[in-house]
Amino acid sequence: MRLSTGVDGFDELVDGGLLRNRLYILSGPPGSGKTTFSSHFVTEGARMGEKCLFLSMHETEAELTHDMSAYDFGFEKAAQSGNFQFRNVFDSNAKRLLKGSGGNDFSSGVQNMTNRLVGFINSREIDRLVIDSTMILQYFYPDNHEAFVQFLTSLKRVDATTLLISEMTDPTSYADEHYLAHGVVFMHNYMEGDGMCRGVQIIKMRGTDIDGDIHPIEFDDDGLHVRATRKLEA
Repeated sequence: MRLSTGVDGFDELVDGGLLRNRLYILSGPPGSGKTTFSSHFVTEGARMGEKCLFLSMHETEAELTHDMSAYDFGFEKAAQSGNFQFRNVFDSNAKRLLKGSGGNDFSSGVQNMTNRLVGFINSREIDRLVIDSTMILQYFYPDNHEAFVQFLTSLKRVDATTLLISEMTDPTSYADEHYLAHGVVFMHNYMEGDGMCRGVQIIKMRGTDIDGDIHPIEFDDDGLHVRATRKLEA
């Protein structure tokens, strides 16, 4: 029951692919390839006939499609297929989905959001979910640690394989999402010599044999590639 990420070379690092219906955190600094990785993920899902949802607070669908059109891995075709849905959290429909209504009772408000999101994903039989990023939680429930934990717990219950993007610059500085998730992938992006060095590392992956070394990643016309046979020293 392995699920391919659609990223060339990555599945080799996780015993052939991701376990289905689990929550995975994709962390890393800006420019490290997180959105491109996630776009590969939903493109592969749509290609396989799976229903995919991309929930973002950073980009509109037009912006994401424009950015991914620079590559030839098929994102535009996936976005136009009936298997792909995109929601920007600032759209009124997405706001109602996440915010819901709970009056002045904080706990009921969080539960309302949880129920709405889980119900939406399960009722539409979403197979692959991307949430870009954990800043969504900070926007809807600022300064509420309990809400954040409850939301993450709800994501683990949905019948979908979820990629949650987390902005993170230090791979040793862990947050709640890293402890609660089934798997954590870190995208490295740092200066080495006269140029930028990018790599990917599996921090943890429950139920899966993993390669925990840092492996270089490269971008070309076909998108993101992981060089699984090579290693980097951070």
